[in-house]
Amino acid sequence: MPSSLSVGFVSLGCAKNLVDSQIMAGSLLEDGIRLAPSPDEADVVVVNTCAFIRDARTESGDAIRAACRRKARGGCRAVIVAGCLPQREREALRGQFPGVDAVIGVDQLRRIGAVVRALARGRAGIVEVTAQPDALFEPGRKPVVFSGGPYAFLKIAEGCDHRCAFCAIPDIRGRYRSRPMAAVVKEAESLLSAGYRELNLISQDTTAYGMDLKAGTDLTALLRELGRIGGRFWIRLLYGFPVRVTRALLDTMAAVPQVCHYLDVPIQHSHPDILLAMRRADTVAPVSALAARTRAVLPDIALRTTCLLGYPGETDAHVRHLLRFVREAQFDHLGAFVFSPEAGTAAERLPDRPATAAAERRRERVLRAQQQIVKRRLAAQVGREVQVLLERPAAGRDTVWTARTPRQAPEVDGTVAVSGVPADARPGTFGRVALTGAGGYDLAGTWQGMD
Repeated sequence: MPSSLSVGFVSLGCAKNLVDSQIMAGSLLEDGIRLAPSPDEADVVVVNTCAFIRDARTESGDAIRAACRRKARGGCRAVIVAGCLPQREREALRGQFPGVDAVIGVDQLRRIGAVVRALARGRAGIVEVTAQPDALFEPGRKPVVFSGGPYAFLKIAEGCDHRCAFCAIPDIRGRYRSRPMAAVVKEAESLLSAGYRELNLISQDTTAYGMDLKAGTDLTALLRELGRIGGRFWIRLLYGFPVRVTRALLDTMAAVPQVCHYLDVPIQHSHPDILLAMRRADTVAPVSALAARTRAVLPDIALRTTCLLGYPGETDAHVRHLLRFVREAQFDHLGAFVFSPEAGTAAERLPDRPATAAAERRRERVLRAQQQIVKRRLAAQVGREVQVLLERPAAGRDTVWTARTPRQAPEVDGTVAVSGVPADARPGTFGRVALTGAGGYDLAGTWQGMD
């Protein structure tokens, strides 16, 4: 195998995984190894996997098999599997996928160059997975951003200290550990200098930032430091925890002009019995008051959440409670998933698990209720003039662009189709748009000028 290999990435799962892929890509460039334009054109394919729930593992398995088939046809020279799936299954992976040449865990991101060079020298069967993850990674000298738009994901911490009964993330990713504030601010400055205009702060629990650092270092302090960079950009908070949405955090969001009035706070459920069974009893009161207390400080805030249906012990009465709560809270964005029994978790063998078909029906009920909420809330925005961030021209329509408002996170929420955009517009341009229509989860509007 030649030493001048190109490497392409298939990055699965959440934005946190995407950042890990970026870390690996930057490390390869530092090692003098080329990045392929796409995995279909690569000599070595890296499949960076997600293993959070069964569906994610299925998607990861499908991607691994596809890469191995391509290798068997001569389309690439080697396949590396990285990330969460190796961390969960280690040696067993190579037995499941004999075409895989190397397996690396979440702590081995910067070993990717050494692994590629070892494959080029003819080695195979490489397995490098740390039993207890404890690493923190910085972007390096040649940072790479895979977002494809004028926004970036800025990972501020790794791991998780919550022991929710259904979740394997603490076992996969290790204990919660925050990056130093100075390092986060330095990366933010670098991204802004490179032209990115939206920084999406992410970790397993963004609101826990700094809890493991010196006193006075927390998310509110970080937001203030990022705001001191100055200039025009957005800061968005993703993946929070209900009990840590404090008045101090909300006041800081109101005070720092760059912070979008947007919060992503997965509640998982609303009924105290289910939250107790999930080992999230401390969230009962914060969840019940979440919408009211956030809107009391930030009346224009956009709220995103996630619900888990079909948890062991869940009854129709519990689901009715959740439906009432969703209708009262009026979330702007909501995702719903069906419980997946994960190996090694406290919920894996709990009794009274609803049948999968019943859980799917419950999920559909919640999503239908949310669709009606979204329809009303988007309709109420029509006629308003709002700020947007231009992302890209629509295919074949030079004057129509895809854009987002501060109420829409990239890749997970809706967008705005903006007509009448001037020919000299560029991705990352801020503008004002008059909203003229709504459909599904998206909006439409007409360009009013630069903002």
